[in-house]
Amino acid sequence: MRHLPILAAAAVLAFSGASQAATYRLGALEAVSPWSRPAAAGGNGGGFLTIVNRGAAADALVAVETTAARKTEVHRTSTAGGVMKMERQDAGVTIPPGKQVAFAPGGYHVMFLGLTKPTKLGDKLPATLVFKSGARLKVEFQVAAAAPGAAPGKAPAAEAHHHH
Repeated sequence: MRHLPILAAAAVLAFSGASQAATYRLGALEAVSPWSRPAAAGGNGGGFLTIVNRGAAADALVAVETTAARKTEVHRTSTAGGVMKMERQDAGVTIPPGKQVAFAPGGYHVMFLGLTKPTKLGDKLPATLVFKSGARLKVEFQVAAAAPGAAPGKAPAAEAHHHH
């Protein structure tokens, strides 16, 4: 019985981590653990998540709509020859059938340009993911210091950019 407090503590930690991760579904599409870092009003924020396509045909994320920012864009950050560059993904990001695509710091991400108010830890940014197929998936980006389930202090080396 002396292991009971340890098991109880582990269960609480497991439950609290799970409660931070959210999954949104619409047909064959899933948005897993949308999150964003804190940011100042009028500034820019980054949105991260994983999109899963459980369908038999490819689809593409072509836009993100929100009232939390003046404008949104889908971007991809890449590094070549030690130089980091960022490109808008105007044609969208393809999500192959039966696959998933991660939107994470240093790769694909959503830019929230001109935030209408500051975002702080615990806030939620409502948004709608718009797909080429016409699907519109409503999600909430949880404002957090790191991705849900990430170890504290273990943020990816590539930070989201805020210079737009």
